[in-house]
Amino acid sequence: MKWLALIAGLLLVLAAGAVGAGATWFLRIYDSAPALSDLKPRKQSLVTKIYAADGSQLGVVHSETNREPVAGDLMSHWVKDGTIAIEDKNFYKEGGVDVQAIVRAGWRDAKAGGKPLQGASTITQQLVRNLYIAKPSQTIRRKIIEAHLANEENDANSKDTILTEYLNTVPYGTNAGATALGVQAAAETYFSRPAKRLTLPEAALIAGLPQAPSEYNPLLHPKAALTRRNDVLQAMLKQHYITATQYTSAVAHKLALHPSKRYTQIKQPYIFDYVQKELIQRYGADVVRTGGLKVYTTINPRLQKAAQGAVDACAVCNPNGGPASALASVDPKTGEIVALASSQHYSGDSQFNFAAQAHRQPGSSFKPFVLATAIKQGVDPSSTYYDGSAPLTLTLPGGSSWTVNNSEPGSGTMSLVDATVDSVNAVFAQLVLDVGVQQFADTAYSMGITSPLGVTAKGHACKRGANCYIPPAAAIGGLSEGVTPLEMASAYATLADGGVRRAPTMIAKVVFPDGHVERPASASGHRVLTEGEAYAVTKVLEGVITKGTGAGYTSIGCSSEAGKTGTTDGLSDAWFVGYTPLYSTAVWTGHPLSRSYTGFGGPTSGPIWRSYMKAAQGHDCPDFNVPAELPALSALHSTRTGARPAPTPTPGAAGLAPQSPSASPSPTASASPTASPAATPTPRK
Repeated sequence: MKWLALIAGLLLVLAAGAVGAGATWFLRIYDSAPALSDLKPRKQSLVTKIYAADGSQLGVVHSETNREPVAGDLMSHWVKDGTIAIEDKNFYKEGGVDVQAIVRAGWRDAKAGGKPLQGASTITQQLVRNLYIAKPSQTIRRKIIEAHLANEENDANSKDTILTEYLNTVPYGTNAGATALGVQAAAETYFSRPAKRLTLPEAALIAGLPQAPSEYNPLLHPKAALTRRNDVLQAMLKQHYITATQYTSAVAHKLALHPSKRYTQIKQPYIFDYVQKELIQRYGADVVRTGGLKVYTTINPRLQKAAQGAVDACAVCNPNGGPASALASVDPKTGEIVALASSQHYSGDSQFNFAAQAHRQPGSSFKPFVLATAIKQGVDPSSTYYDGSAPLTLTLPGGSSWTVNNSEPGSGTMSLVDATVDSVNAVFAQLVLDVGVQQFADTAYSMGITSPLGVTAKGHACKRGANCYIPPAAAIGGLSEGVTPLEMASAYATLADGGVRRAPTMIAKVVFPDGHVERPASASGHRVLTEGEAYAVTKVLEGVITKGTGAGYTSIGCSSEAGKTGTTDGLSDAWFVGYTPLYSTAVWTGHPLSRSYTGFGGPTSGPIWRSYMKAAQGHDCPDFNVPAELPALSALHSTRTGARPAPTPTPGAAGLAPQSPSASPSPTASASPTASPAATPTPRK
């Protein structure tokens, strides 16, 4: 029997080393080993890769190990032959252990002073050690248990299977903080090619690494690596794996390393970081870093390129302390984030994602949430009129007062349609008091705003709660914390999709190593506005592009395009948020570290929005879906603020045709992102 030969060999070793416990002791230890079938292999790490929507790789999540197991037929036969030649020349002849090698090693160790057995491990023994023994100690007891497991492994699997598994788990050196596990990772790390395409000199170098991967690391110790490679080639020649001609040619080659960036290079780093954070929140850091996930994002490379080009062409932006710009674009029908770009390029000094992280005052781009609230309550924007003159001082519940200014002097009595198109603050200040500040906030939250709109008694931002006060100024963009471009693009997407709210996501699907696939649970969305209500808001916002504050700066030439400009106090934040049936896109421009002058939203961020949307849509201009049923709307009459019906009744069930504005905006340019000031600014167009 196989184990009798092993006993004989080890008894010789025990005698030579004066350890002397006898065959009974050996058998007891050998039989005490657990059955291989009862053991659970140690978790083997796998690299997690993140891809764009077209399948192109964005990068690999950094881990302490890089491992990409491949089938045996995807490994060069040179690396298999070289490994056997240098590690275990009797691999195909022996069982799980090599008795003669153990005797030789034991005799050598005994002569050296009775140290524990060193070396003499077969490939099979090394494999079971890697898979089942967490912290191997250099003791005879561990060697005996390892031998038992190796014999079982040898009986359970073919030699080719054992060799393949070994080559997929053995370490090949650590570089840039990550260890290459397996020949595929080693081939990519040192030669930028898959294991299948390794040449003879390359395969010999890799085959020589497992014995001492740090000492022979070719990137750190090229001379030692070259000597070791030639030792492998010499062993392959002696064992007839290669001819003398092949040997002579191979040893004449230099190392010819071509280190890969496969595990270190990140394309679209802002997006990569965003996805990695979302993954860790969902699955935990360990699963993400070592779980071998294949993560397919929603980012469309064509649209991402167009978005980056648009923000890079920002007319007022300056990386040397001047304004920056950010763009976020969402597919309204799925909630998928298709592009996320910033003019502030990713670097070691700047990794802040303005499109997804910069909370800035939205100015008048927040007014559509008030308009949507009014329409939900049955208010007809075409036949409801307010006095738009400013400055206007309003008395708030509790007796305090609120003075509101317009960007330009007020225009007298005007409809809600005209007030939206011309972005008149005085009208929307009155409107929010009529429809209810809390009701407006609820609408904004339901449509996709996630940042706090309220403040506590001490002035700290808070989202909801009994002690959370929402300032009426929030209706015209005076927020304590601000909102992000991604947030705004997502909220406007609710209008673009006919009132259905879909949570934004950048993850299309996650494929696990076992083939299990997970997709975002929120893709179905939920309705927060009726289709008719969303359509009514959209018809008003179309006028902003055709004849309002966005006119001349934003149109992409489609019949169905809607949006809203936004400019904050001091012209520091400039916004344009707009949508078509295909995409909802928000653009912010401003100073990253200050509230310095930037400009009006239309002329500053509008051209960036137009540049991107033109490239994104091309000639594809579908119309907004006309709902089967429009909301029943009527003029609002309020004794509180003075809202009143139109002097002459407006025909039509919903009065949705936007009227011409009373004045056009004056151009200007730019904006800013960091923390918002404690005091509420006076928002503008």
